[in-house]
Amino acid sequence: MNNQLILHPSRTTRKSPRHTKSWKHFWRLGILGLLGFSIALLLHIDPALAQGANAPGLNLWEWLQAWLLNALEWIDSLGAVGAIAFIGFYIVTTVAFLPGFIPTLGAGVLFGVVWGSLYVFVGATIGATAAFLVGRYLARGWVAQKIAGNTKFRVIDEAVGREGLKIVLLTRLSPVFPFNLLNYAYGLTGVSLKDYFFGSVGMIPGTIMYVYIGSLAGSLATIGTANQPSNPTVEWAIRIIGFIATVAVTVYVTKIARKALEESTEVSRVDSC
Repeated sequence: MNNQLILHPSRTTRKSPRHTKSWKHFWRLGILGLLGFSIALLLHIDPALAQGANAPGLNLWEWLQAWLLNALEWIDSLGAVGAIAFIGFYIVTTVAFLPGFIPTLGAGVLFGVVWGSLYVFVGATIGATAAFLVGRYLARGWVAQKIAGNTKFRVIDEAVGREGLKIVLLTRLSPVFPFNLLNYAYGLTGVSLKDYFFGSVGMIPGTIMYVYIGSLAGSLATIGTANQPSNPTVEWAIRIIGFIATVAVTVYVTKIARKALEESTEVSRVDSC
């Protein structure tokens, strides 16, 4: 019987002062870097797009889509350094909660399937990790305090934390779970940074498929429009993989949560005897 679950409730959140200080220093540098890149990106976007936000008949989504496509066109004009700029752009869009499917499809147009998939994966992984750390260091302490007095929530949080790699991997395979929201949400759980980071490999199948669909467009102008080419086989493959992963993660999380609660109840009974 595993008594460690009860004896060490704060195991996943305990940090030394030196460790915390180093992470704060890292974050200052990271935030400054993202801010600098964001400013550079904004300065190179067509000013007409900003004015177009107030134009009749142009809603916020249309303006945002036009902004993202314009940013991709600017990246395309950079030549050899476009790949680095794209990765930075993808990191910014991920942290800023912007829709990632347009940059993902655009990567297929700009770089092809192989390199486009690689750049998207690198940008998405770094961006998702950054968002995870924001959630972890800005709100995790508050969440830990709230669940400290609730044995059931604490036990489930610990159990999910121990099985973090499998859970993150399965949710990354499923398009049902919102990518940007999930990045921050995992920071509030007991999942370790290592498990979260390596679980990102679950994004690879979906990334390749969406980049491939984008490569069929041949032009950024058709991205996100009714004229965008598609491949029914690939789209159905995405749906099937996503459905299987969704069912699997739902069953798996339910199973480990129930098991953790049963173990907790049994330990409590032993201790009370």
